[in-house]
Amino acid sequence: MRASTYPLVDPAEAADLVLRLTPVLPVEEVPLSAAWGRVLGEDLVAPGQLPPFPASAVDGYAFRAGRERRLRVVGESAAGRPFLETLPEGAAARILTGGILPAGADTVVMVEDVVEEGDAVVVPDGFPAGRNFHPPGADLREGEPVLRKGLPLGPAEIGLAAALNQPLVRVHRLPRVAVMSTGDELVEVGREPGPGQIVDSNRWALLAALREAGTEVTLLGLAPDQPDELRRMVVGALDEHEVLVTSGGVSVGTHDLVKPLLESLGEVHVGRVKLKPGKPFTFATLMAGRLAFGLPGFPVSSLVTFEVFVRPALRKMQGFAQPQRPRLAVRLGYDARASVDRTEYQRVTLTREGGELVARTTGSQSSSRLMSLAGAHALVPIPPGTGGLPAGSVVEAVILSLPA
Repeated sequence: MRASTYPLVDPAEAADLVLRLTPVLPVEEVPLSAAWGRVLGEDLVAPGQLPPFPASAVDGYAFRAGRERRLRVVGESAAGRPFLETLPEGAAARILTGGILPAGADTVVMVEDVVEEGDAVVVPDGFPAGRNFHPPGADLREGEPVLRKGLPLGPAEIGLAAALNQPLVRVHRLPRVAVMSTGDELVEVGREPGPGQIVDSNRWALLAALREAGTEVTLLGLAPDQPDELRRMVVGALDEHEVLVTSGGVSVGTHDLVKPLLESLGEVHVGRVKLKPGKPFTFATLMAGRLAFGLPGFPVSSLVTFEVFVRPALRKMQGFAQPQRPRLAVRLGYDARASVDRTEYQRVTLTREGGELVARTTGSQSSSRLMSLAGAHALVPIPPGTGGLPAGSVVEAVILSLPA
């Protein structure tokens, strides 16, 4: 065991540094069918007005408002089948929802408000102009910004792009991420561990976390504690991926090879953080703008450091205007003990009580106890010190999900 030469960095400073050194990926065009969840790379502007014509909001009759109440019905305007003539005086056209308001008409009366008499209708006395139709440009005017750069595309946003007749949208490219676990003690899921071996769970947890973050992921497998083989796997992965995520091998033992390898390939900016769990977290920039994240081997340490440092970087690469998880004020429902020298991200569940969110611990906060994250709604940062925070304290929590 050797002493670390890396200074302990405050978690907030480390997170800021990671984001500063993380690039935003270039923009590409994708069809609407592939656009869900992607982030706009440029503003989407209305190429024309929407709706493009005066469209009825109801089923009824279109006519010109005036003195006459009994009107001849001379035709019909349905969605996609407009009444193409100019409506003569004293006449009405039957109109269906979405149908074009005929030339010569300036209002629409709902069908339930008229009296139908053969080929004529009687409209209410004094019925005003301008009723029950959407004028051109009521939703959007030509040249009006519709969706802003940095906005993720959900169902409504994709629907808007389609309504504007945009079959392609310009979005930021997805990060390509390679992930591996390191250590001779690891075996693949489904195999029987030998003496001193354990099943690798981190790689599968990180695969799920990386997919949730919106990346394209390649599983590299298990890397042995052999410098040459580890270098071969890492260098090969960097040819086709912008990001490398490793689990394990970042502490100070003689078999912890990740930090020295990253030093030889680029610059290690963070080698330790004042964070519990996750002290050995490592961040480096490598050749051609590649990023490398060395996560600790303990399962909870691996996922917590992913949430605090890696996920925001991956979201920034995709162009998200706000790459961080949301934060909300919560009231502690337990006495939170503090670490003496490190900020501790404690895992909690949330319940709604009296109009506020109350946080309760998920149990033992050991960095090896993955159960502490299973079902957790939030991470609560507890500042270092000897006092901790008593139940009833209000703190700002990193929200992973919200209770029903």
